[in-house]
Amino acid sequence: MDLEIESRNIEMTPRWKTEIEARMADLQRNHDDLTHGRVTLTKNRHHKKLDNVAEALVLITLPGRQTLTARKEDKTFEEAIRAAFDAVAIELRKFREKRGRTEVRTAPIPPERGVICKRFPQEGYGFILQEGGGEVYFHQNSLQGLTFEELEDGTVVVFNLEQGKKGPQATVVTRPSPVAAKGQ
Repeated sequence: MDLEIESRNIEMTPRWKTEIEARMADLQRNHDDLTHGRVTLTKNRHHKKLDNVAEALVLITLPGRQTLTARKEDKTFEEAIRAAFDAVAIELRKFREKRGRTEVRTAPIPPERGVICKRFPQEGYGFILQEGGGEVYFHQNSLQGLTFEELEDGTVVVFNLEQGKKGPQATVVTRPSPVAAKGQ
């Protein structure tokens, strides 16, 4: 990981630099994919008016250009460094938890199977002979992943079934997935 340490309005001390390097090493032990880190220590020029004169800014970059930052002010630079690193560690944990909850959604496999038995290309509809018997109406707009021209009598399809005004109709018609086809 690339680490930059800089200071503004104050001279960097070896003690602060050692503290920053140790804290960054701790972060890296728990998060080995960190690509870049930058820590900036700034002394507030208006320190006579304020209690907190020391500011620490910690910036961490993850793969995919994801950046997390924490800026903390305190009375001493040691306290500001600790507070900023604690805050960025919390942000990293929250980021990981959020990413860990991400679900990959796949389209549900339609529950019904059948074969195309009649097509009316000029009108844009046809019928599916359902497994177990019975014909089901479908419209060309219900096709997903295939076109009306690709269909032939005997083409195996899977579909969702709904009750329409004139009887059962297929709402989503598609080819069976290779996994579903093997299992049946």
